[in-house]
Amino acid sequence: MIIERTQTENGITLSISGRIDTTTSPELREEIAKVPDDTARLVLDFKDVAYISSAGLREILICRKRFPEDRMLVTNVSSEVNEIFEVTGFDELIPLSLASGDVATYVNLSFASFLERKVQENGDKVTIVAAGGAGFTWNDIDIASQIIASDLSKAGVTKGTHVGICALNSINWVLTFYAVQKLGGIALLINPGQRAEEIARVAKIGGITHLCYGEMPEMKDEESFLAEIRNSPDCPLKEYYSIRNDKDIRKRFEEYDAIADKFRQSIEADDPCAMIFTSGSTGVPKGVLLSAYNILNAASANYKDQTLNEDDKTCLILPLFHIFGLVAGLFANAMAGSVIYIPKDIRTDTLLELMAKEKCTIFHSVPTMLIALMNNKNFEPEKFSSLRCTIISGAAATQAQIEMFQKKLPNDHFLASYGLSEMAPVSITPYGDTDEHVLHTVGKPVANINIKIQNMETKEDCAIGESGEILVQGFNLMIGYYKVPIDQQSIDDEGWLHTGDIGCLDEEGYLRLSGRLKELIIRGGENIMPGEVEAAISELEIVDNVKVFGVPSEFFGEEVGACIKLKDGAAFDEESMKAELKKRLAKFKIPAYFVIYDEFPMLGTGKIDGVTLKADAIRRIDGKKD
Repeated sequence: MIIERTQTENGITLSISGRIDTTTSPELREEIAKVPDDTARLVLDFKDVAYISSAGLREILICRKRFPEDRMLVTNVSSEVNEIFEVTGFDELIPLSLASGDVATYVNLSFASFLERKVQENGDKVTIVAAGGAGFTWNDIDIASQIIASDLSKAGVTKGTHVGICALNSINWVLTFYAVQKLGGIALLINPGQRAEEIARVAKIGGITHLCYGEMPEMKDEESFLAEIRNSPDCPLKEYYSIRNDKDIRKRFEEYDAIADKFRQSIEADDPCAMIFTSGSTGVPKGVLLSAYNILNAASANYKDQTLNEDDKTCLILPLFHIFGLVAGLFANAMAGSVIYIPKDIRTDTLLELMAKEKCTIFHSVPTMLIALMNNKNFEPEKFSSLRCTIISGAAATQAQIEMFQKKLPNDHFLASYGLSEMAPVSITPYGDTDEHVLHTVGKPVANINIKIQNMETKEDCAIGESGEILVQGFNLMIGYYKVPIDQQSIDDEGWLHTGDIGCLDEEGYLRLSGRLKELIIRGGENIMPGEVEAAISELEIVDNVKVFGVPSEFFGEEVGACIKLKDGAAFDEESMKAELKKRLAKFKIPAYFVIYDEFPMLGTGKIDGVTLKADAIRRIDGKKD
């Protein structure tokens, strides 16, 4: 529990966050005892209070005796906490005011409780329109996810079970996520664009025992694809559950009545409930552990930044296995009560038709997709006059690109944003911000997020305008990396996340990015670890040494480039190498450029001089382009 004290014109406000229970109630008593008896009015702000126990209620009762009549008020009480006041009769003893607006109460809920709340509020409202035009209400989502939860329960899923969800965006993806949450499991979100051996590798890293799989581009034959995963060395997967698009759970709705009251166990908002796999400079994916509190608070901030409302229509192409799609796409819209449209695929013709037909108002993307849409021969700006908000994230957009977007979609508000799987969003440009801010910054810190810039050598805080490593902390910061050694955890002993990105804060408080410490390649919003690509290339018999890096690209932001030193007498054939790499890597990870060297530049330490090598390789690549 955290208590912040604020002096106001009318008295004192104590802003409380966390749980008020047997352990923390003595802290509350101490803080209240510090309030002078002659204080005109004491306000206890419960905006961030998730729970109050009998011990906590007793402290509130004692406080009320000290400050009778109109000298005390408990404000911003969530529905959950208010229920505790009601069943104990304390609602008649203590002056209360409920939290204004439903969104304030969502942030302290588990996902199971969040779904229950949406059903109670507006169960018959269509919230998601699946590919093909089928509309799903909150009632539909509740019923369908309950049936999937029953299936998974029979397969052994219980509280704490690691359940992988690997599929392209679909209604079944969403239903399965809620099903896992109802059981108290941890949903491990896997990139469906990976090959079988890559999925098996992630399963091993995350300790996944159950895999819910849907459509995956690399899965040409379901049986053989799953067999390859199953037969991978030390693969922990035991159960497989299809959530492919041909599985229509609505056909099983008659099963609901028999299981309606199951899976009602208590799940806390701050329990670990999801894991997103990110990338590190070591080439080994890391599992980012998150709670519903992390994700729903982040979604609440994003909901407000987008100015979402129940009349909005969002074309959701952001991958749900990414933090951007989960926060800015799925749950920000769920909070707002807006409608999400999930296209059958992300081909530009499909998206153009959907957005024009449904008059979508929200469309978030990476620059690559926006460019592709505008280059489509069927693109007509007037068909998209309904679009009003687009967050550009996942990859940096150039000034020329953003200016083109603004010119072709003059009614759209473009927002620049910055975030990581470990913590998102971190910053965003306000709705309707100036071109200067959208073009050259990634916005201001979102509410309740702290950013500081640290000198990479001295570890001192940087002055305004001085570049250094970006450090962040706040409510949506991850719990930590799953089973990663303590010295490789990115959170320091003061609670700051070291992002590995370089930037500065300007005089207006805007964050400006200038580079990355990590060698991570971001190709069209997809994270690619150079170490992983290097490992795959190194397996080839003709390769003596290899160094992989990002090559600037107007379209993708970055492409993968590989510098290769061949073994003596070996001959290089680009098409043959790509064919071999297709057996080891997902398509988006295969280098677009290969540069052959007789020798690599070396440092005195015996290591490859990466800076010199990259500069030379890019010069040679640019020469070939010309």
